[in-house]
Amino acid sequence: MALWKPDPTFYPSPRDAAEGPAERLAYVAAFDRAARRPDAIAVLDTDPGSADYGSVVGWTDLPNLGDELHHFGWNACSSALCPYAPHPHVERRYLIVPALRSSRIYVLDTRPDPRKPEIVKVIEPEELAKRAGYSRPHTVHCGPDGLYVSALGSADGGGPGGIAVLDHDSFEVLGRWEVDRGPQHLAYDFWWHLTRDVAVTSEWGTPDMIEDGVDPDLLLGRKYGHRLHFWDLRRRRHVQEVDLGDQHQMTLELRPAHDPTREYGFAGVVVSVEDLSASVWTWYRERGEWAARKVITIPAEPAPEEALPPALKPFGAVPPLVTDIDLSVDDRFLYVSAWGIGELKQYDVSDPFNPRETGSVRLGGVTARTPHPARPDLPLAGGPQMVEVSRDGKRVYVTNSLYGSWDDPSRYRSCSVSYCHADAPQRQRSPQRQAPRHPLRPRLRREARKPLMRPAAGHRRPPRDRILVGGRRPLRR
Repeated sequence: MALWKPDPTFYPSPRDAAEGPAERLAYVAAFDRAARRPDAIAVLDTDPGSADYGSVVGWTDLPNLGDELHHFGWNACSSALCPYAPHPHVERRYLIVPALRSSRIYVLDTRPDPRKPEIVKVIEPEELAKRAGYSRPHTVHCGPDGLYVSALGSADGGGPGGIAVLDHDSFEVLGRWEVDRGPQHLAYDFWWHLTRDVAVTSEWGTPDMIEDGVDPDLLLGRKYGHRLHFWDLRRRRHVQEVDLGDQHQMTLELRPAHDPTREYGFAGVVVSVEDLSASVWTWYRERGEWAARKVITIPAEPAPEEALPPALKPFGAVPPLVTDIDLSVDDRFLYVSAWGIGELKQYDVSDPFNPRETGSVRLGGVTARTPHPARPDLPLAGGPQMVEVSRDGKRVYVTNSLYGSWDDPSRYRSCSVSYCHADAPQRQRSPQRQAPRHPLRPRLRREARKPLMRPAAGHRRPPRDRILVGGRRPLRR
């Protein structure tokens, strides 16, 4: 529905967004690994002053089995204020929810009752394939001229992957975004420097490379993604490829600077096949060319063989597996999920080329199963995976699942607590003082009344009182 004036949840600057009201609800995608029950969107109360704080207060079941929800996002956001393609009268109202395994895309209306989203449209996989040539939709971003949805591959499960565009109002699939994709074949995440007409995409693998779990032959053969791609956003043409090196397997999450005058961002790499380390890279433009520099390395952690799953026994160590990152709106703190070792790390990235670790918290892990401080009697079988930072930077939300078939070998099949809220420190620490080891303070008021499945991630700029939180959790009701 068109509005007479811009939606008040559209912010003209990052500073305005950071000063907006705190979130009161969180939307979390949930799925059943066995596909015996439908996936769902859960609604959690995130208002500390509420009697239901930390509880599931809404639940919308989807009509099909085996969807496997993952990332999702809003139909409209602050990019609707973009000068060259303005849509200021659209309303941030609908959740656009792709199903990574079934290739469906669900549209849910949150306006009638934010605690009871209603399904108003389902885009079937046949329509996505016919109109855009893609399958396995993944990331959703509301762009200046439509809804952008990345997809891992083609309709037949191979490649290339890319981006489909949906209409802002009708949610019809308009077609493939790319006019000239150049050498790009693998796909995963995408973001942009909107004021510079630059898009950035990353790489995981095609559907036939990832749907049955990690393939050791592909991993050790260095066949998963290891490149960044830079595009002319308005002309939809590939401009430059930056190869991080094929030892750096699975270049996944992208987070550009929020400052519209800056041309840099961060990319997370899951694992190095040379030493099992994980890494974070800073991309930047210098003398008209794009480049990337490794700025964070997280080493593997030794572990006794008997504690490791079969795939890791020969290595005698647990890889950190950086599977998600998130950047605070003020571009000061980067949060890094080391899913394998069960650690959420915080880095001061005020200097994006020299990050400084300022805190961490342990939750779960492949071998450690570190319990939540509020429930020391309950070892966690998951680990921090999807991470979402509140607009004001004071709260961090994490959930625990990557992808069902990838969770299984990591012993993440049975997750007890999968949604957590941590308080983020805001004071600038003196460089002369050593940062405390655990300045992040996890809080969990209680287990959700209606336990979630494995929770999924959404868009970074939620409405004033709502936030999308990712990860997924197994359904146990």
